[in-house]
Amino acid sequence: MNPELGDGTRVVHVVSGEPGDPFGAQPVFASAYHLGGQDYYGRASNPTWRALETALGSLEGGECVVFPSGMAAISTLLRTVLSTGDTLVVPSDGYFLTRKFVSEMDVNVVEVPTAGPYPSFEGVRLVLLETPSNPGLDVCDIAALADQAHAAGALLAVDNTTATPLGQRPLELGADIVVASDTKAVAGHSDVLFGHVTVANAELAARIRDARTLNGAIPGPFETWLALRGLGTLDLRLARQAENAAAIHALLKGRVANLRWPGASDDPSFLVAAQQMRRFNGVLTFELESVEAVNEFLARSKLVSAATSFGGLHSTADRRAQFGDPVPEGLVRFSAGCEDTRDLVADVSHALGLD
Repeated sequence: MNPELGDGTRVVHVVSGEPGDPFGAQPVFASAYHLGGQDYYGRASNPTWRALETALGSLEGGECVVFPSGMAAISTLLRTVLSTGDTLVVPSDGYFLTRKFVSEMDVNVVEVPTAGPYPSFEGVRLVLLETPSNPGLDVCDIAALADQAHAAGALLAVDNTTATPLGQRPLELGADIVVASDTKAVAGHSDVLFGHVTVANAELAARIRDARTLNGAIPGPFETWLALRGLGTLDLRLARQAENAAAIHALLKGRVANLRWPGASDDPSFLVAAQQMRRFNGVLTFELESVEAVNEFLARSKLVSAATSFGGLHSTADRRAQFGDPVPEGLVRFSAGCEDTRDLVADVSHALGLD
């Protein structure tokens, strides 16, 4: 796919399958295939997987391997890259299940806030970044940290879930690996769990694919097709979600505590984010004074659902402390959906008692 084409053109056509086929790849349901072709058994390969892997790999500039969830993707990556006694750097403010998973591995774990400062990477096998971080939305300089990691002989991976393949291209910034939960914005319809790993090195891609076959962490063809279908509208959805996030940020500025959205010019992350992100999305965070205040906000809203995910068509909000994130009890992660901006702003204003 021509990288000079616009995002909308690229995502529409990367999901179309073969040239001249406007309807795209269809799900292939098979546990076994006629021997002698490209596929031989359903745990090892599937044409629907390849269609999505080709699409995501084209957008990210590497070789993609798909998984049935974001955690399946990142856990397979970590088990493939790391050996007993290796040292791993992870974000202390990143996705909490990643930290829980690595705490149970037989490796040395160094936790660092996304915004830094970062220690020396000497002796480190893998540096895992999450930028923007979830849920704090801090940002780090991928290119600079990739240089630092490579100088020390370490690999650098980026959890790109929040940014999406259209919002940020870590491999182009020097990262070795991209991992993401496509349950969120890529699939985009809150109807499927999915994940992927994209790498710059073909040998590592083969190892990750072999690990997927061995441990059986394979996605179903219909779920794969749902993610592929969703990818085709990612450009449109991101544009509306970012527009809505900007409007909600403007509404809440000066009225709530700890308001964060990397797309705002006054956000602490904006300068680095604007340098390395191609576009922003719909996720923002803010803090209300108590658990009760969050519950009241959600009860009063007619358009915002209480749900623990983001990147979908519908606006959602969740109080992150209830899921184990080390954040204030009243911190809300708000995912702006694709509603009309005027309607969403009016609803949030009313729900928070601002009107």
